[in-house]
Amino acid sequence: MRVAFLGLGVMGYPMAGHLSRAGHDVVVFNRSAEKARSWVGEYGGTSAVTPAQAARDSDAVMACVGRDDDLRAVTLGENGAFSAMKKGAVFVDHTTASATIARELAALAAQAGFGFVDAPVSGGEQGAKNGQLTIMCGGDEAAYAKAEPVMAAYARQCRRLGRAGSGQLAKMVNQICIAGVVQGLSEGLSFARAAGLDPAAVVEVISKGAAQSWQMENRYKTMLAGHFEHGFAVEWMRKDLGICFDEAEHNGAQLPVARLVDEYYAEVEAMGGRRWDTSSLFARMEKLRRAKT
Repeated sequence: MRVAFLGLGVMGYPMAGHLSRAGHDVVVFNRSAEKARSWVGEYGGTSAVTPAQAARDSDAVMACVGRDDDLRAVTLGENGAFSAMKKGAVFVDHTTASATIARELAALAAQAGFGFVDAPVSGGEQGAKNGQLTIMCGGDEAAYAKAEPVMAAYARQCRRLGRAGSGQLAKMVNQICIAGVVQGLSEGLSFARAAGLDPAAVVEVISKGAAQSWQMENRYKTMLAGHFEHGFAVEWMRKDLGICFDEAEHNGAQLPVARLVDEYYAEVEAMGGRRWDTSSLFARMEKLRRAKT
């Protein structure tokens, strides 16, 4: 298939690479033309100077940008992809964005005669590089059926969860759960140190029981070492939690723990950790522990 990919950030760059390696004819767009040239040099394919140019004649257009406004710019802005997409094509949005914009774009796509799937991902930079992402999707069945074989190039699991916006809502659930788990792990590791235990030895034991989690298995060593320069950044987690809080205002859900953890992340940012990964909640806990001793 001819596939366009809009946005070559930490996630998009390797995701587009998997599409090329899967045999698709890939054209990429990135706000930084230098990044697009680098991608073409590594994977082949071509680059476009606008989203519209990338989308023209493409069977599927994938996007992975930062926020609602970025997504609106590459779809509906000047030279946006929606102005050039052909009937029968499908637009797949991998951005973690609001369910509101997903519904808006799905309606506009339907009017123009092409499909739309909101498809935020989980698995982080490593999952993108390894082609092992979990993809939560919303959209009608026909649009998803067109998109799923393309997404298979970088998906470990891909599932349609309902109409447009459902993928974004599922990603909100994902982020709410992660926030609580990381804070709990941070508290546990800090408690272990305060109690005079070897935290690594404790984790080796409890990770074989009910306390086990992906965060525990993959982050405890770097947390204990005070290394927070990899993984999903605090500023992006706070952006995602903000989307959760906005949606909760509409659906009536109560998010007391997530709101508390967001306040803790604000403290991490004040410590200089805006670009630290989300496991840096542990740095805050250690700061508090040291202040008590």
